[in-house]
Order: sequence, then structure tokens, then C-alpha cells
Amino acid sequence: MQINSQQIAIGDNTIFDALQQSVFEFMNNRRWTNDKYSPAERIDCSILIQMDKRLSTDTYEATFQISSSRPIYGTTFSSNVFKYQDESVQFKYLQFDVLDFSTNAYISELTSILGYYAYVILAMDYDSYSLYGGDENWQLAQQIVSNSTSSGQAGWQSFSSRNNRYWLVQNYLNPRFKPLRECQYKYHRLGFDQMVDNVQKGRAEVTKALTMIEKVHKAEPNSFNTRLYFTAKNDEIIKLYSKAEPSEKEQIITLLETIDPANSNKYSDIRTAGQ
Repeated sequence: MQINSQQIAIGDNTIFDALQQSVFEFMNNRRWTNDKYSPAERIDCSILIQMDKRLSTDTYEATFQISSSRPIYGTTFSSNVFKYQDESVQFKYLQFDVLDFSTNAYISELTSILGYYAYVILAMDYDSYSLYGGDENWQLAQQIVSNSTSSGQAGWQSFSSRNNRYWLVQNYLNPRFKPLRECQYKYHRLGFDQMVDNVQKGRAEVTKALTMIEKVHKAEPNSFNTRLYFTAKNDEIIKLYSKAEPSEKEQIITLLETIDPANSNKYSDIRTAGQ
């Protein structure tokens, strides 16, 4: 957890130190799930809040950068699961404010956003370990969206953008996006988690998983959720296939250029990688 306040010039920066500590404690000391985790099992996630503007004494505009990863079975490596930059977020904060939150009501913009991303991170993580395992957490994230719609703040409404908090959770709970969630599970559990025993077999399972995204692409071309998926995964995928056989490289490049056209230039590097 980090607050970057370099773009805001005020005489006393202790308020940002207090905000950083408050957000850290809010995210780490609150019990977000009834499932029991040992300290070693806690999800590895990162939140960077870039303070962009001070709009008034207690109101700020900021960019939130959120990411999470999960370990790959039997290795010391991890796999990126979620990576997103939420821009132009406005919230109120005064030093010594208590960060209060409820899943049943909108209390503040700051805690609603933090709570929302806590459940999104949990949902993405659970989806990577069991098929549709994140359902409960996606529904809790959707409940926060519903509570926050009346706030008038950007990101919570369906009409303000097709690329926001509302659509992120709405899409994942839409049956048309089930293949993307199935890919999330098979990519990790049947693919990466098996590579400690057999890299080629694991990579073949990853190819099968990624092929499932074609269904989503046909129903919702260039969707927000698909683009977010590849924001987290594209570098990892390129590295994975860098040592594949030429025929396997051509197969995955053709697939990726279709379902993730935004990164098509990067995927062409797979051809020469590993040589």
C-alpha cells in the first residue's frame, strides 16, 4: 500500500502519511471473508494511490493502481491475476478520519472503492482456484456498486462508461462471460499449476484455456473484461510460449491476435523469442 502525493504541494504532508496508514489498516485488518487464511496464504496484492489534485480542503482527485497475483504451485514464481488503473477518482479525507465501511450502505467514496476492489481481488483469486469460485465475492462487489450508484460519483453507473467498476463486475456475472471465468480457472489450475511436473502438458492446457476466450470475443468483441485479462497476462503469455515449438507458436499467435488485438504487435515477438 502506497500513497504518492508528489503532484500536490502542501506545507504538511503528514495527512498523506495518515491516509496511507489508514488505508493499509483498513485493507489488512478487516476480515473480508469467512474463509480462514494462514499468513502465508494471504493474497499478494498492491494498491498505489496517486494523488493527482487537491480540489478543496478535504477533497482529492486520484488515480488508483490495483494489482494482485497468486503463487504457481510447486515453484517460487507467481502469476499476475488482476491489474487495473482507475483514474479520476474523487474522494474526501481529513486527517484522523475513521474509515468506515458496510456492504449494505454507501458510507464514503474512499471506503466503497477500497471495499469494492477487496472483493474483486478475492473474486479473481477464487476463480483461479475453482470453477466460478468467485461468485460470492463478485456478488458482494456488485452490491457495493448498487449501494454507490446514488452517490453520483464516476465509475458506479452503467451509462458513464463501458469501462468502469460497474461493467467490470456486471460482465463477470453475465453468462456470456462464463468462458472467460472458465479460462481463468483452467489457465491457472490445469495449466500453470501443472507445469512443475510437465511444462509442455501445462502449456497445452493454457492454450485450451485461452481458446475459450474466443466465445466471449464473438459475443462481446474487445470487451472491457477481456482487455483487463490480457493487461495482467500478456507478458506472462509471451514468456510462456517463447520456448514452444514453431507450430505451437504460430497457433497461439493467430489466436491471440484475434482475441487480444490491442497487444497484437507484442505477440509477434513470440516467433523470435527463445532463439
